[in-house]
Amino acid sequence: MTRVGILGAPRPVPRTWVAPLGGALVIALALPIFLLAGWPLDGWAIAAVLWLGVQAFGLLLGRIKPAPDRVAAAGALAFGMMLRLLVVLAVLLAVAASDRGTGLAAALVYGAAYTAELGLSLVGYYNQEPTA
Repeated sequence: MTRVGILGAPRPVPRTWVAPLGGALVIALALPIFLLAGWPLDGWAIAAVLWLGVQAFGLLLGRIKPAPDRVAAAGALAFGMMLRLLVVLAVLLAVAASDRGTGLAAALVYGAAYTAELGLSLVGYYNQEPTA
């Protein structure tokens, strides 16, 4: 008998571009808002470059295939995922320390894009049939 946890039965990891494209759409839609409102475009540009860099690094990490007999691959994948977060945090903190307005703009745009990607990923995951 399979025990189902609070989050439900396990499902396969969705392999779609919908979630990253949703985040990219949020960044693209933020540009006209920044232009019309007169907000600092540097903040938008920093968020867009960070977003592209994180997605590119994610594609690189996606090539690592962890398996029970390949512990090093699982460790490299986990380290890479944490490194992505730390790099984004360090860049946003450095920008905010040098210019609060630009740092706030970059953090808000990146945060909105990340939230959109996470939400779409969860919807994609829970719309699949459980494996067990």
